[in-house]
Amino acid sequence: MDSEEKPVTPTPSDTGEAIPRKIIVKKYEKRLLLKLDAVFVPIIMLVYLSCFLDRTNISNVKVAGMPEDIGASDAEFSTAVKLTPRVVLTGLCVVWSLTTIFSGFITSVEGLHAARLILGACEGGLFPGLNLYLTMVCKREEQARRGPYLFVCAALSGAFGGLLAYVLLKMNNIGGYAGWRWVYIIEGIFSILIGLLIWFGLPNDPTNAQEEIRISLKDFKLWISGAIQFCQDILWYGFSTFLPSIITNMGHSSIEAQYLTIPVYILGGACFLTLAFVSDHMCIRGPFIAFANIFGIVGYILIICPTSNAIKFFGTFLCAVAVYSGPGLNLTWLNVNVAPHYRRAASIGFQQTIGNTAGIVAGQVYRTSPYLLGNVFSVSALGLAQLLILFTWLYIRRCNLLKEQIATGQVQDKRRVKTGDWELDFKYHL
Repeated sequence: MDSEEKPVTPTPSDTGEAIPRKIIVKKYEKRLLLKLDAVFVPIIMLVYLSCFLDRTNISNVKVAGMPEDIGASDAEFSTAVKLTPRVVLTGLCVVWSLTTIFSGFITSVEGLHAARLILGACEGGLFPGLNLYLTMVCKREEQARRGPYLFVCAALSGAFGGLLAYVLLKMNNIGGYAGWRWVYIIEGIFSILIGLLIWFGLPNDPTNAQEEIRISLKDFKLWISGAIQFCQDILWYGFSTFLPSIITNMGHSSIEAQYLTIPVYILGGACFLTLAFVSDHMCIRGPFIAFANIFGIVGYILIICPTSNAIKFFGTFLCAVAVYSGPGLNLTWLNVNVAPHYRRAASIGFQQTIGNTAGIVAGQVYRTSPYLLGNVFSVSALGLAQLLILFTWLYIRRCNLLKEQIATGQVQDKRRVKTGDWELDFKYHL
C-alpha cells in the first residue's frame, strides 16, 4: 500500500527470538489487500458493469429493429452512437439508470440523441474516478491486476448484455412494447437496484492542486499516452458497439448475433486478466500492449479480407484480445508512471478525455454495412498505436537511464521538475 508503515512491536517466538518486523508488516499488508479485494472490487465491478451495460445496449437493440421503429437512418443512428460518455460529470448512477429506462419509450431520432447525450454526461466521470481510487489503495506492481476488473466488466457486460438481450427480445409485443424497448427498461431497472453502491466506492476529496495539474499538462508522457489511448479506444467503441451488427452481416439472424457475442467477450476478458497478471508480476507494460495488439491486427485482417464467415468469426475472437487489453494496460502504464496523487489524478482525467473522443470517430466510420471503412480504420489505428508504444517505451527507458546517470554524477542535473515521478529513486515501468 502507499500508506506509511506503522511501527509494529516484535512478538517473541517460541524460541525466544523476535519475529522480523518486515514479515509482520507484510502479513498485515496481505490481509488488508485481501479485504480490499473482497469488499471494494465487487462494488466497482457491479457499478461499472451497470454503467457499461447501459452504454452498450444500443448495439443489441440496433439489430433488433430499433432504427426502423423510430425512423432512424444509418447516418442518424451513427450520430447517436458518437454521443458516448465523456469526462463531464461524476457518476450519477440513478440519473443514467432513469435515462436508460426512458430510452425504452422514445419514438424519434431526436429522443435517442438526447438520451445518449444525457447518458454520456452522467457516466463520464465514473471510470476515471474508480480507476483513480484503485491507484490510491494499490501499489504500482498491484495495479495492473486490479485495474482490469473495470475493463473485464466491460467485456462481461458485452457477454451478459448479449445473453440478457437474447432473453428480453423474446418479450416482443408484451404489454404492447417491442422487444428492444424491454431491453432498455429492464436493464435500467437493474442499474437502479445497484446504483447506490457507487457512493461507497468513490473518494470524497475536493482538493484541486493547480500546480500539479500544470506539471501534468507539461508532461510528455501524458500526451503520448493519450494518443495511444485514442487509437486503442477506436477499437473499444467500434468493436463493442457494432459487434452484433458485424456478426449479423456474416449471415446470422439478430437473435443468433446476441448469443454469438458472448464467447467473444468472455475470451477478451480472460486474456486481459492473464496479460494483466503477468504484466504486474514482471512490472512491464508496453510490450504486453503491443503483444495484444498483434492479435487485433490479425483479427481485423481476417474480417476485412474475402474469407469465409467462419474465419471472419474467428477473427472477432482475435480482435477481442486487443480491444480490452490495449486500453486497460495503457491506462495502467500511465498510472504507475505518474506521481504524486494529484498529478496522477489530473493525468488520468486528461488521458481519458482524449481517449473518449475516439467514440466520436468510431460512430462515424462505422456507418454502413459491412463496415469496411470502420474495420480498416480500426486496424490502421492499431498500427499507429504500435508505433506510439515503441516510441513511449524508448522514451521512458531513456528517462530511467538519465536518472541513473544523474544519480551517479555522470551528467549534470538539468531537470525542470524534481518531485514526484521525476525523483531520482522513482523508476518508470517499461
